Amino acid sequence: MAENQKLRILQVNKAYFPHIGGIESLVRTYARELQKRPDAEMQVLVCQARGRTSHEVIEGVPVTRAGSLGTYFSCPLSFSFFRYFRKMAKQADVILFHMPFPLGDLACLLSGYKGRVVLAWHSDVVKQKKLLLFYRPILRRFLRRADVILTATQGHIDSSAFLPEYREKCRVIPYGLDAEAYLRAGRRPVLTERLHDKKAVKVLFTGRLVYYKGVEVLLRAFAKVKGCELFLVGTGALEGSLREQAERLSLPVHFLGVLPDEELKAAFADCDLFVLPSVANSEAFGIVQLETMVYGKPVINTALPTGVPFVSLHGKTGLTVPPEDADALAQAIQQLADSPEQRAVYGRAAAAQVEQEFSEKNVLEQLYQVLKQKGEGI
Repeated sequence: MAENQKLRILQVNKAYFPHIGGIESLVRTYARELQKRPDAEMQVLVCQARGRTSHEVIEGVPVTRAGSLGTYFSCPLSFSFFRYFRKMAKQADVILFHMPFPLGDLACLLSGYKGRVVLAWHSDVVKQKKLLLFYRPILRRFLRRADVILTATQGHIDSSAFLPEYREKCRVIPYGLDAEAYLRAGRRPVLTERLHDKKAVKVLFTGRLVYYKGVEVLLRAFAKVKGCELFLVGTGALEGSLREQAERLSLPVHFLGVLPDEELKAAFADCDLFVLPSVANSEAFGIVQLETMVYGKPVINTALPTGVPFVSLHGKTGLTVPPEDADALAQAIQQLADSPEQRAVYGRAAAAQVEQEFSEKNVLEQLYQVLKQKGEGI
């Protein structure tokens, strides 16, 4: 790359905004903010959930959505993706892949692309065991091909079935949060106004209602808790059974569904404590922890071997309990519910943790420095 030439970045992922998801939010932030740099030029290649190819410019970023026949084993089936990848890769100095995304691995390996490859590793393939049988050799070859592998925490490396072998290529760059944007958001007592008992402690969970989030365990724990009301934000395959469970146990639970962005921020700001009760390694980080901590709220999370307990720290910004342990979870909730003073101490530390360790501005600068460097094993 010439000294005054812009760094041409191609970012590859399964989906892009307005698709909702933690990784999709991250890809959008990387694309939008790096495109603003005078020394960078960004393009994004993703797939349609189903349907024909489309080309858009979103927030100043050119986005190509390759046509897809649908999604199978959590991966889009797209033949045109290979053609668009080959075409767009020719214009790129560096390609940033978000993983796992088997189609992206295969497209790169088949394309003959000789430029720089950076992998953002978000999680191992956890649930799709059949897919992994076919994907494993492709994945290992792609890991060997990569120049750098980015993870959000050391836990991502240590808990992975694949990354320890490539430890020398790994760089830890945490996910970031624009704290000012959250703190500027309008405040409204969206949880308080829904309380049945106005003196109750407001416990919040937000995320998809799927197996690895551990909401079934949270409801069992909540049956042992007093003086609290639980607010669940999100939808998913388990919503029906979770509603039945809550009704059967006569729990003070509010199912809020999907909230608009501003209302969701207000919910984070209005809660007394946040619970992330995840039970499987599919929960690799938990960005929602940062979204709560920025407002000075304590977090209760689980001791997964992933990045989750690296975000909110046990005994500093909240409490960490064993996964799938309803009794320990209930005890932790009750402990914080009964102690406003402890919630305040943890909350202040949580806000400071976001500012010091997870500043979006610092994260983006670290990312750009990795993308622009030349050669392997920087």
